[in-house]
Amino acid sequence: MSTLKTSVLGIEVENPFLLASAPPTAKIESIDKAFELGWGGAVLKTITPDDLEMIEARPTYTTWKIGSKVCGFENIELLSHLTIKEWLNGIKFLKEKHPTKVIIASIMAPVEKQAWQNLVKTLNESSCDAFELNFSCPHGMPEKGIGMAIGTDAEISAQITAWVKEIAQKPVFVKLSPNVTSISEIAKIVEKAGADGLAAINTVQSMMGVDLDTFTPKPCVNGSSTFGGYSGMAVKPIGLRCVAQIRQSSNLPILGIGGISSWQDAAEYIAVGSDAVEICTEVMVNGYGIIDALKNGLLNYLEEKGFNTPKDLKNKAVIHLTAHEKLNKEEKQSPIIDDSICGKCGKCVKICNEMEAGCLSLVNEHIRVNKEHCLGCSLCSNICPKNAIHMCKK
Repeated sequence: MSTLKTSVLGIEVENPFLLASAPPTAKIESIDKAFELGWGGAVLKTITPDDLEMIEARPTYTTWKIGSKVCGFENIELLSHLTIKEWLNGIKFLKEKHPTKVIIASIMAPVEKQAWQNLVKTLNESSCDAFELNFSCPHGMPEKGIGMAIGTDAEISAQITAWVKEIAQKPVFVKLSPNVTSISEIAKIVEKAGADGLAAINTVQSMMGVDLDTFTPKPCVNGSSTFGGYSGMAVKPIGLRCVAQIRQSSNLPILGIGGISSWQDAAEYIAVGSDAVEICTEVMVNGYGIIDALKNGLLNYLEEKGFNTPKDLKNKAVIHLTAHEKLNKEEKQSPIIDDSICGKCGKCVKICNEMEAGCLSLVNEHIRVNKEHCLGCSLCSNICPKNAIHMCKK
């Protein structure tokens, strides 16, 4: 029988679903509830030195919706407001009550060796399983010279990783930013500096929109706004790309993050190289109870595929990635129209003729394809409102 049990850097995990470092892991009692419901672990909301000022601007969130569905989510929230002592007591409580759950301490400090090492020394004494270095928060903290300001600087990223590894008594994951030219290059640099694992991605720096009555970008904080961190379903393609690029350049364990809202999303992240996944926004939108569908769906999928554990799925997709110049450009495809589904709306004909190919026509209420003119681009199949078009070899 298949199982969701796996391991990352020798850490046994009940299932590969972890809560990401964010509001869902801001309170001890909330993490306790999530563990009761079946989450495999949690990355604590980022812990900082107690003297690092943390004053929030409200409101903190804004969303992009299609109908009632939240597709994109932006936040300008900062880091944990709990003291280090409160976290130490909380970790002790959680580990005593849930000894099989994984707890990863996300940490951030100013670019000072003593500040990082003092934080690590203190948390070394806790029962957390690993550290996650937050080099990637894209709002609020970069103004202080930390967060994304670290993760976009390869030299500083390597230096802090080395400082932490000097004294860390637990595995160290480095959380990477997508807001860089080459995430794989940063990954290689922190690996060389001693990182045991990687986490990707943090949120994408963004501006959600503008109120066209007041001309204030969203979210509006007393008439002003700022750039925020974008998450949710819409960033999944970016997260998948980043994880796959990291996997192509590194063999370190990866915690995949970004737009995961279903077991299928999680499976895709594992297939491109993740060892486990972290989830935030979907929990913020629908609550901790989503874990049942995530676990059941992934377990059923593994059984259907004949995989024993999530490790059997790992890297199954990333091996099919190659350079554009190496793709097969000889074999072409053309569209097949399913007349039993086609609504004869003519949208595909209109768009095809307005774009490059001009190979579709509507004749006697049937869509005709001129295969000689068809480029095989698949635009028609992607825009068909009835999903009546699929591509096949010419």
